[in-house]
Amino acid sequence: MVPVTTSTATPTSTTANRATSSATPANTAVQGQHSSDRPQNTTGFRELQIGRMQLDSPVVLAPMAGVTNVAFRSLCREQERERMGSVAGLYVCEMVTARALVERNPKTLHMTTFAPDENPRSLQLYTTDPEYTYKAAKMIVDENLADHIDMNFGCPVPKVTRRGGGSALPYKRKLFGNIVAAAVKATEGTDIPVTVKMRVGIDDEHHTHLDAGRIAVEEGAAAVALHGRTAAQRYSGRADWNEIARLKQHLAHTGIPVLGNGDIFKATDARAMMEQTGCDGVVVGRGCLGRPWLFAELSAELRGLPIPSQPTLGEVARIILRHAELLAAHDGEQKACRDLRKHMTWYLRGFPAGGDLRRSLSRVSSLDELKTALSEVWDSPALAEDADGARGRQGSPAKVALPDGWLDDPEDETVPDGADIENSGG
Repeated sequence: MVPVTTSTATPTSTTANRATSSATPANTAVQGQHSSDRPQNTTGFRELQIGRMQLDSPVVLAPMAGVTNVAFRSLCREQERERMGSVAGLYVCEMVTARALVERNPKTLHMTTFAPDENPRSLQLYTTDPEYTYKAAKMIVDENLADHIDMNFGCPVPKVTRRGGGSALPYKRKLFGNIVAAAVKATEGTDIPVTVKMRVGIDDEHHTHLDAGRIAVEEGAAAVALHGRTAAQRYSGRADWNEIARLKQHLAHTGIPVLGNGDIFKATDARAMMEQTGCDGVVVGRGCLGRPWLFAELSAELRGLPIPSQPTLGEVARIILRHAELLAAHDGEQKACRDLRKHMTWYLRGFPAGGDLRRSLSRVSSLDELKTALSEVWDSPALAEDADGARGRQGSPAKVALPDGWLDDPEDETVPDGADIENSGG
């Protein structure tokens, strides 16, 4: 029989006590194409300090729409605790729109749910307007909604960039600076750090990351994260880790941490990125899809500890069920089962799971149906093949959709019309 465990994820208002040691620059960057096949050293990397928030592991879960809700974050944290004995990294909530938060959109407020033991609580804002940025950040402070605010300037999705948001916005240098400054002003006098996540630029002709990194630091950002692709690349090809190294070198004199993002699919990828770029930490997105245990492996690798063994198919079946239970506690059973379907291909990648099982799992509509389907492999000792390969969306490069005249004046600080309304509600 398949055992059942339940857990209810509810908002928490507990604020963490934080250490106050100062941050220092990471290793000197090394140029070159990235490769995780080079000989590895056996020493661990330092802890990650973001403002007054200290993390035992320099690993951050990237916010992903429709994925990094409280259920998935709780599952990742449970897996890290089970395999490593503690939770060391930072797990960021999926992106929410600043204006929708201020207007108390019910969907947005639901998306900001944190588990009772989630600490620190990290929330990412999508924003294009300094006024709403300030109001949203002030609301987070006044109502104790989170312990860390990240801001999204890296989304390459056309519906976002065509309105001037996401990875399009850093091109407007003054507007970008005004937005960062607004969030920092709203958090003055608190321990809540403000950070920025961005891309290399719009396309190869319009790189923005060096200017944006400098501006973010000047306006008070406590860390900067860079995805090593342009918006035009989306998720195609390979991330250019050399640009992460350039940004780290560009900001080295500030002591502000630079985090790298892009093409981290296994533990040794994270070590390779940090060694080759000198970045202070890594942000992991697609690599953890269907692999919530990856953070335990990343934490072990970067802390110089033994890497936990890969889970068997039977163990993955239990993880899938746990994911479903956490989703059901957050969204209700019916919606949870629908949402879980997209995760099944990721979970089963590389495992000898037949077509009948895959079809059954892709159609589940209740926890009972899920348990019945999983019972077929509940005790399977099979291990996945090629589990460390690229996963998630990749696609092809494409011209970036932008508002008319967007590239005419990078000093224009006019707020793009309707950008936050288009994406209101998360």
